[in-house]
Amino acid sequence: MSTAKIQIRQVSKTFHSQGRPVQALQEVSLDIQANEFITFVGASGCGKSTLLRCIGGLEQHSSGEIRVDGRAVDRPGIDRAMVFQHYSLYPWLKVMQNIKFCRQLKVVSDSVRSDADIEVACGRADALLRLMGLSAFSEAYPNQLSGGMQQRVAIARALMPKPQILLMDEPFGALDAQTREVMHDLIRHVHRLEKSTILFVTHDVEEAIYLGGRVVLMAPRPGRIDSIYEVPLPAQRQQDMKLAPEFLGLKRQILARIRETSGMNTDLELLEQLTRTTG
Repeated sequence: MSTAKIQIRQVSKTFHSQGRPVQALQEVSLDIQANEFITFVGASGCGKSTLLRCIGGLEQHSSGEIRVDGRAVDRPGIDRAMVFQHYSLYPWLKVMQNIKFCRQLKVVSDSVRSDADIEVACGRADALLRLMGLSAFSEAYPNQLSGGMQQRVAIARALMPKPQILLMDEPFGALDAQTREVMHDLIRHVHRLEKSTILFVTHDVEEAIYLGGRVVLMAPRPGRIDSIYEVPLPAQRQQDMKLAPEFLGLKRQILARIRETSGMNTDLELLEQLTRTTG
């Protein structure tokens, strides 16, 4: 019997668009161990985000099975938290209120230990605020923060209930390059501290390699796992590792495979013909 934290077995997902079926995922199978950091890359439309939402219980897969700790996933749960590309903060709440929000909902629904929970929540919220470097902004509103700061608040809020699994759907896609690097090191630090299992979707191959222990490449139409790459980097990482030969070699390998699986034709003769016919 598998001891994987997350078991994905023959998972398929079909949407219906304008009365026609569109298969987003086709028989995806994968085992993810506890405390792994897995990154997913692939061309647009390969089902990366759909798979993440199915694991989170935000989408129902059409067939197959997803299990977390041996239990079938059929709805969202407090053991899984999701961070989206758009920060999805509550604009009427201050930073600290945003971070505490999900824990306060739990307190309201569990009055038996509400006093203890409130005390624990305050301590954890303060610790997360310091970890994210936002102690000076606890009373600020989201619209008073930069994009990177808003995303740090969103991550802190996701971590507030101590989820075992953190699902991240292109969370740094809208950030500038310098802020992204800061966030990369921050999320790896969080991974070491919290010992959570992280699944991270991105279009950026360099980001996928730097963050992940394994990189899962998905192919489109319909979405399926094409290849899985072990990242030849130590657990403790620095930004200059992106210049290492093994890093660059893996990046070239993955990019080449993405071009092969994306269906985009880069034949120079065809491009020249297109130029002549549209000139």
